[in-house]
Amino acid sequence: MAVMRIAITGSAGLIGTALLRSLRGDGATRPPGAGKQHDIVRLVRHAPRASDEVRWDPQRQTVDAAGLAGCDAVVHLAGAGVGDHRWTDAYKREIRDSRVLGTAALAEALASLDTPPRVFVCSSAVGYYGDTGDRRTDESAPPGDDFLARVCADWEDAAAPAVEAGIRTVFPRTGLVVGRQGGAWGRLFPLFKLGLGGRLGTGRQYWSYISLHDHVAALRHLIDTEELSGPVNLTAPEPVTNREVTAAMGRVLHRPTPFAVPAPALRLALGEFADNVLASQRIIPRRLLDSGFTFTHTTPDSAIRAALED
Repeated sequence: MAVMRIAITGSAGLIGTALLRSLRGDGATRPPGAGKQHDIVRLVRHAPRASDEVRWDPQRQTVDAAGLAGCDAVVHLAGAGVGDHRWTDAYKREIRDSRVLGTAALAEALASLDTPPRVFVCSSAVGYYGDTGDRRTDESAPPGDDFLARVCADWEDAAAPAVEAGIRTVFPRTGLVVGRQGGAWGRLFPLFKLGLGGRLGTGRQYWSYISLHDHVAALRHLIDTEELSGPVNLTAPEPVTNREVTAAMGRVLHRPTPFAVPAPALRLALGEFADNVLASQRIIPRRLLDSGFTFTHTTPDSAIRAALED
């Protein structure tokens, strides 16, 4: 990757923190005379406190567009955590608005620039497809019809101003990121370390996962690969069932996995969100593989071990 000016939303989250670390690490590995490290701009909701911060307010749909001038790439990762709270009507509205309103504001700001960025990497999720059962599903599949599927479709549609301005816009449809410091998988590690982990429901539902390392590498690949635009699935090449994930966590952490959480108990604990936990998504990263991307972690065991090393 050439030295670039790159703006990032959600830079304090699990993926944003790892992406920042990766981009800033480039400067330490450049040979003498190869130029400085990347110029990173972090979009923040508070008044800027550092020279690399630019203010935005996704709820009010305001962006300090001047602070984005000269950016080569913008990576949009911000959004309320899907599993952070019970899905009340108010929180479902927050999940949607944090994605759709923020994306629309950012896309409009980028389109207004005299010199827009070359690429806008705008997060989405495999939730776009809904429950796919055991069907192998790639980017050509239509959207599903549940809450998260509709959110993802609206989320991607909100980037239209950037697309219409001629900015190469890519939608990484992310699977379950295997990370220890956050996200849905981060909540599994303490339970399994205590020997309290187990399958969810029947365990036969497919989980489309990706290691944090591969996710960051894939985001950088999307920035660099000029022929990629539109949806790109960010999942490991072969999804596995929840039962297989449970077994892998037990093997890697050397803990028994005797428990199973029946579907009714999950619905009691999680409400509507339980249906998404129990849904099966067998998502294949067809476009990512076709573009020449090489995965480092192609099994859940490898992804889990990598998370423990972060």
